[in-house]
Amino acid sequence: MTRKNSRIRRSTIEAIVFLSLMLLVFIPLGIKMGGSNLINTIMNTAHNLLLNTVFYLMGITVLTGALSKLLSEFGVVSALERILRPLMKPIFNLPGVAALGGVMTFLSDNPAIIAFAKDKEFSSYFKKYQLLSLTNFGTAFGMGFVVIVTMISLGYAGGALVGFAGAVCGSIISTRIMQHSCLKAFPELEAPVSEKGTRTVIEEKTDEAPKKDSIFMRFLNALLDGGKNGVELGLAIIPGVLIITTMVILITFGAGPEGYTGAANQGVPILPWLAEKIHWVFEWLFGFKDMRLIAFPMTALGAVGASLGLLPTFNAEGLLDGNTIAVFTAIGMCWSGFLSTHTAMLDTLGFRKAISKALGAHAVAGLCAGIIAHFLYMLVSLL
Repeated sequence: MTRKNSRIRRSTIEAIVFLSLMLLVFIPLGIKMGGSNLINTIMNTAHNLLLNTVFYLMGITVLTGALSKLLSEFGVVSALERILRPLMKPIFNLPGVAALGGVMTFLSDNPAIIAFAKDKEFSSYFKKYQLLSLTNFGTAFGMGFVVIVTMISLGYAGGALVGFAGAVCGSIISTRIMQHSCLKAFPELEAPVSEKGTRTVIEEKTDEAPKKDSIFMRFLNALLDGGKNGVELGLAIIPGVLIITTMVILITFGAGPEGYTGAANQGVPILPWLAEKIHWVFEWLFGFKDMRLIAFPMTALGAVGASLGLLPTFNAEGLLDGNTIAVFTAIGMCWSGFLSTHTAMLDTLGFRKAISKALGAHAVAGLCAGIIAHFLYMLVSLL
């Protein structure tokens, strides 16, 4: 009976705290914007994001999904893996086969790396601490293809490529810090995952198996299957874009020319006001001239798809340039929603004790990726 009363009491306290926080956030917004305007703005912003951003991103994910499937079907992914394999040990301190995981997360999303990590033949090449660091390595490339294509579609190909270089640097930093932290805290992770498995087996798994279908049918099936995967990815980003991006817009942008009318993309600029207090930090490290740009990396922590939803609004406001795109690409790829995926990924690997170390390493790496992209873009601009 006592235990039941304790659960009821805890549940009541949680409900009170939650409602208090909700009121603390929305009452000031309602007072500033007007209650009806606040509700209308939330609904109109979500509707606008769904029609003008989500379906646009879904179109990109369908096309990139089809392309990535074609690259896999006709051996390009395997060729890339063989090319990148010699670089893995000296740069990332990972076995060469890890390159395949990096390529697949770049073409799809963060959790793709776990499918490889759970494969006994694949994981037999790793020491335990290296296998855990795959969460950081893979996350740094998650949805990279979609992010880069989206940035290029806005007309900033140069900035997107510089940002990709920054994300690669961030992935190195994140992976290395994760490995060092795990070894320092858990020396027993120096042991190999397994003694089983040989390189021959891995190569046979990654090489293309003989196909009975004609080239035309393989091409057609790859297009359709990849497109279906793109639809699934596009559907998966809808909650993040509609919920997270709407809330970020609500605390990033101000009233319209006619004041608060309940239109989409209005709000109370709380986030820029806070960032202005230390604006010199963001200006020097990232080259941000407008503090509203802080909304992108903040949103990318939870879902990079949601942060991409901010780009049309930023573009309409004239806030985007090559440097901003470079920083956004680097941080967007490197963080790519790691707060929402790292915990689940490490839990799947059965080592929750390393979650805080993985999150800390990746937080530092994402900031470093953005800083490197900014100064690299400045350097390239001088050439």
